[in-house]
Amino acid sequence: MESSSFWGLFRTHFYLDLLPLEFFQILTNRHLNNAIVIIPTYNEKENITLIIDSVFSLAKDFDVLIVDDNSPDGTDKLVKDLQKNYNSDQVTRLHLMQRPGKQGLGTAYIEGFKFALQQGYEFVLQMDADFSHNPKDLISLYLHCAEWGNDLAIGSRYATGVNVVNWPMGRVLLSFFASKYVQIITGIPVHDTTAGFVCYRRKVLETIPLDTIKFVGYAFQIEMKFLTWKYGFRLNEVPIVFTDRTRGQSKMSAGIFKEAFFGVMQMTIQSWFKKYIPG
Repeated sequence: MESSSFWGLFRTHFYLDLLPLEFFQILTNRHLNNAIVIIPTYNEKENITLIIDSVFSLAKDFDVLIVDDNSPDGTDKLVKDLQKNYNSDQVTRLHLMQRPGKQGLGTAYIEGFKFALQQGYEFVLQMDADFSHNPKDLISLYLHCAEWGNDLAIGSRYATGVNVVNWPMGRVLLSFFASKYVQIITGIPVHDTTAGFVCYRRKVLETIPLDTIKFVGYAFQIEMKFLTWKYGFRLNEVPIVFTDRTRGQSKMSAGIFKEAFFGVMQMTIQSWFKKYIPG
């Protein structure tokens, strides 16, 4: 669907039919491809085609960057096939970054952020490939930044209670109390500190020294939110429903939780001796 359909719905909803069509065409052009969704992958052949098609079917136009860590299952080959459908000689909407092997979630996003900044995107979103994040929620995250003044919009499982589907109770409790632990240690006003479904304004990623990010696993999500907050940017949590994957294998491990548990305390103590100049 073209971006004009998105603004057509917006126009109808807010009774703006009295404004000239040219006004909405300007809005459409201003928002066209100003946002990119970064999706890291490793062995996601069962999900990758579906998730890419879902993002490109949204009313708002998003470009997509797949950062693949040399998936043995051929995830990258499927992306290359899809590039033939979504890209042309004039326009590239589906990008593929191929890395030589598994280097960690954090480094995948850092490389993706740098690519997005180099390409001039104003809004940078990140999500998982396994449909635990509903692609339809991308529009809400985008609007919270692009139209409603936030610098970081967080798709939050815990902003309005616990909104998680198909997780065993032990994992729900571990995730929930991990976020509470981070809140208590750091003081950050965020309920879902480990969330990986977010939208950044460009100026946030330009301000944070990306090459100094220490965490490479899921603690990377905590560190990015912490630094965004410390630099004085405006954060907002957007309630979502998180649904556990139904295809493929989870990448969670004990090492990931260990990094987060001990790393958060170290990160907080080190922050006491740093000066954060607002962006």
